[in-house]
Amino acid sequence: MAFLMNQVLGDKLRSFSGGGEERSTAAEGKETAACRGMTREECEEYQRQLVEEKIQRDKDFATRKAERANLRVALRDKYRLPDSAQDSATVQMAGDDVDLPEDLAKMVDEDEEEEEASQSLLTALQSVDVDALKAKAQAAAAEVKQAAEEKCGLM
Repeated sequence: MAFLMNQVLGDKLRSFSGGGEERSTAAEGKETAACRGMTREECEEYQRQLVEEKIQRDKDFATRKAERANLRVALRDKYRLPDSAQDSATVQMAGDDVDLPEDLAKMVDEDEEEEEASQSLLTALQSVDVDALKAKAQAAAAEVKQAAEEKCGLM
């Protein structure tokens, strides 16, 4: 009940009574909820570790985001789709050190190999003279028909 009353009337009572002391951040040297029970040096070290961890998380996130953008760019190139300015900008911001993850690179390579195999089949089919094949098929059919007529008296 006291908690509820403090929440409802706390701000009004503070402004009426002249403000009072507020707990603020560790940057000003005041006590925070995370630093309770620690010395000042321990609290500063803890805050420094939190900042370093946040920077590392942000860096890892940016790297993963750039890897995904790099994959999208590679797939757009592969399937001849229009480029995305946002993906290009993301890759450029990350720098040249961003590569595709190994498993995704393997998938793209496998797709390229399958495409090359199908392209080689299409190239082979395009180089075939259809008219010559048609003539050979008609000649073979005529030979079979003639051979059947010779063997069978009803035809």
